[in-house]
Amino acid sequence: MKTQQQLLEETRARITEVTTAQALEAFARKDGTVFLDVREPQEWNLGHIPGAVHVPLAQVQAQVEQAVPRGATVIVYCQSGNRSVWATDIMEQLGYTKVSSLRDGIRGWAYSGGEIED
Repeated sequence: MKTQQQLLEETRARITEVTTAQALEAFARKDGTVFLDVREPQEWNLGHIPGAVHVPLAQVQAQVEQAVPRGATVIVYCQSGNRSVWATDIMEQLGYTKVSSLRDGIRGWAYSGGEIED
């Protein structure tokens, strides 16, 4: 049997992750990159990346296709970069090919001076 941490690390090895610096660059370019927040509604309400789309992790499989075009470049984020790994994996299984997880989550984003809106 594997632990949750072992499964997370195996999944992390399969997906693409971006650093906070790379995400900040994409945000600054305003190149159409979709930022997808997979945190819970109460976390979203405390602050999120401006213009982000919100689909909680538990609803990604059922709702992401209505919220994010399949051909979009997507950076998925959560609080610290773990739930976004799971969401990125799900999206890849659904056929998204330009999706990555924000390694340090919104915590790293905020720490690096990234803009947050209420």
